[in-house]
Amino acid sequence: MSDNLTLPAPQGTSGTPADALLEVKGLTKHFPIYGGFPIKRRVGAVQAVDGIDLTVGVGESVGLVGESGCGKSTTGRLITRLLEPTAGSITYAGQDITHASRRQIAPVRSEIQMIFQDPYSSLNPRQTVGSIIKSPMEVNGIEPEGGREKKVRELLELVGLNPEHYNRFPHEFSGGQRQRIGVARALALNPKLIVADEPVSALDVSIQAQVVNLLQEVQRELGIAFLFIAHDLAVVRHFSQRVAVMYLGKVVEVGDRESIYNRPRHPYTHALLSAVPEVGVDSEAADRERIRLSGDVPSPIHPPSGCRFRTRCWKAQDKCATEEPPLVQLSGNGDGHLTACHFPEDPTTGSRGDDIVMDPALMAMEEGDTPEA
Repeated sequence: MSDNLTLPAPQGTSGTPADALLEVKGLTKHFPIYGGFPIKRRVGAVQAVDGIDLTVGVGESVGLVGESGCGKSTTGRLITRLLEPTAGSITYAGQDITHASRRQIAPVRSEIQMIFQDPYSSLNPRQTVGSIIKSPMEVNGIEPEGGREKKVRELLELVGLNPEHYNRFPHEFSGGQRQRIGVARALALNPKLIVADEPVSALDVSIQAQVVNLLQEVQRELGIAFLFIAHDLAVVRHFSQRVAVMYLGKVVEVGDRESIYNRPRHPYTHALLSAVPEVGVDSEAADRERIRLSGDVPSPIHPPSGCRFRTRCWKAQDKCATEEPPLVQLSGNGDGHLTACHFPEDPTTGSRGDDIVMDPALMAMEEGDTPEA
């Protein structure tokens, strides 16, 4: 592998890479809900993804973070066209693939690959490793130089597995090894963009670093762009050059890695970062802010009006309930840091005078009192 690092993609004034490979605008996915008897009719919809804008540059790694249920995985499946969008547009290398037919999308299908979250269910237990990695080449009619078997053995070696494992079955491998097989399968068609849907969340902590380092090595060597979906902020910080934060189907903040982790502006990003566990001396721990939110994420069937985070936000005002904040750049320095908030936080993660505790029951329990009925 080469030791040369891939530099971040050049940025335009709007915060998007100057040489964009993937552009997503207003992307929406609503899953219909049917009810009634004996005639079923549509009674609502789950607004899993509700109008997001996202850009990935050539050779760039972009992290997509947020708590469970915010629509990250659905976004990844929409981009890879495993799901049909309800609205919005997906442009890949200048070509609109939003509603492209199977025949129309065939030329670019091999260039957009996906690494799935569960390394146990994403591999066919009835096929050997060689067949699993070779299948994409067979489907797309690709005959590499030296033959498909030679290419598969090279891919196995590339991801740190023994080429002699060609004829083994998935059940003979550990979770980390299975995920490496998934990486090899994604690389079989020489893609330009890989959507990695929480590729390490199902793995032991000791194995996570190995897989993340493998993906970084692959990106440096082959110049592949990544959309790295995860809820582990430490992993995303290690891997991604830019980060987008999602909440309840919306992107609420986008910026480069340093500005998101050191100078966040959206209250939800502040709360998300304050929940990251860190090991340090007491004085260092005291310097970090600590925010604990009340309740759960609202239902995506009936999301709050205006700003979707307002029901859990300590800065919410009447304006937040009536007007949805646009995703805009707050500062005039052209750094591409975009935030969707009417009342953004100060750009710091320093500790506050008191913890922000939104849950009265939790506050009463910590104080040793019984909450009023």
